[in-house]
Amino acid sequence: MSITTSTLTRAAAVASMVAGLVYILIQPLHPSEELASVTGNVWVIVHALSFSMAILGLTGVTGIYLRQVREFGVIGLIGYVLFSLFFILQAAFTFAEAFIAPLTAAGSPELTVDLVGLFAGHEAVTDLGPLAVAAPLGALFYIGGGLLFGVAVLRARILSRGAAILLIAASAITPLAAVLPHEVERLLAIPVGVALTWLGYSLWSEQRKSAGSSGKQSADVAHTPAA
Repeated sequence: MSITTSTLTRAAAVASMVAGLVYILIQPLHPSEELASVTGNVWVIVHALSFSMAILGLTGVTGIYLRQVREFGVIGLIGYVLFSLFFILQAAFTFAEAFIAPLTAAGSPELTVDLVGLFAGHEAVTDLGPLAVAAPLGALFYIGGGLLFGVAVLRARILSRGAAILLIAASAITPLAAVLPHEVERLLAIPVGVALTWLGYSLWSEQRKSAGSSGKQSADVAHTPAA
């Protein structure tokens, strides 16, 4: 199989769809950020899935951006950079949660609890150093990136407007998480997962239509009688 721009774009579309579905799946399955949870199998599985979601999400939004790079403009570029930084931070943090936190749980329980509770709003009792800014930075990347990326998709008029509007709305309501219980707060991430899946499907469909149009034009040229 030859590697073409269309093939890579469709692969990015699939990555976005899978990332969105995984993001939806892990929200109700995510165990509480407690020491007892860290050493369990569910903890490792959920965070390994989260790590995979971040890698696939980064791949997906990159494909979506590149498909519309001319139409995205400066706003789209900023949105893409911020959203990508969220997925990069997510990948790094969930890798540590999945594969490092279980190893430190026995020897450094307080540090482990503070680490895994960083994005859950737990007040740390140990000095986390620069890691302390990870949560506010992640919120900035997630909310700002989602808003600007969604606006850029909407303005580009290439992929689904409904998916773009959903991403904008889902990002805009995220600050409500500050006043909700942590268990309920996670459910606010589900619309973002739906938007990622929807955008990936829209990109896949758009590529299929483009491929079909190109094939039809080639066939028409091939059957045109010589002058």
